[in-house]
Amino acid sequence: MAHNPEQRDQIERRIRAAIDRLLAGYIPAGGACDVKTLAREAGVSRAALYRTWSHLKDEFEKRRAAAWAAGQQPDPREARIARLRDQNQRLTHKLARTHTELNQLKERHQLALSVLAAKEDELQRLRRELSTFSRTSPTAVPEQGVVPLRHR
Repeated sequence: MAHNPEQRDQIERRIRAAIDRLLAGYIPAGGACDVKTLAREAGVSRAALYRTWSHLKDEFEKRRAAAWAAGQQPDPREARIARLRDQNQRLTHKLARTHTELNQLKERHQLALSVLAAKEDELQRLRRELSTFSRTSPTAVPEQGVVPLRHR
C-alpha cells in the first residue's frame, strides 16, 4: 500500500517516538527492547519496518548497541539477565572451589582415620604384649620415666 507524504511522515514520527520510548527504558508489558516490540509500539508490521522503514530499524539497532556499549541497559529484563549471568558465573566458580575443598577435606579425613586405625592397632598390640609380659614375668614393670639402678 502506497502512503502519501503526510502518512509517511506520520508513520516515521510514530516509529521515532517508539524508538525513543524503548531506549529510554519504557518497555511495554510482554515486550523487550527489540525490533518486534518497536514495530508493535509504532503500529507497523515487522515486514514494513524491515522493507520500508529499514533505515529507522537500523538507527534503532545502532542506538541500542551504543547504549549497551556505554553501559546503559534500556531493557530492565536484559539488565537483570546480565546480572543473573554474572551471579551464576560467580556462584559456579565458588561451587567448584567448595567442591575441591570438600574433596581435600575428605582426603584429609580418610588419612586421619587411617592414622588413628594404625595407632589403635599399635595400642592393642602393645596391650597384648604388656599383658603377656605381666603374666610371664614376676618382676614389676618399671614405671615410665623411672630408670632402675645398676649395681656395680
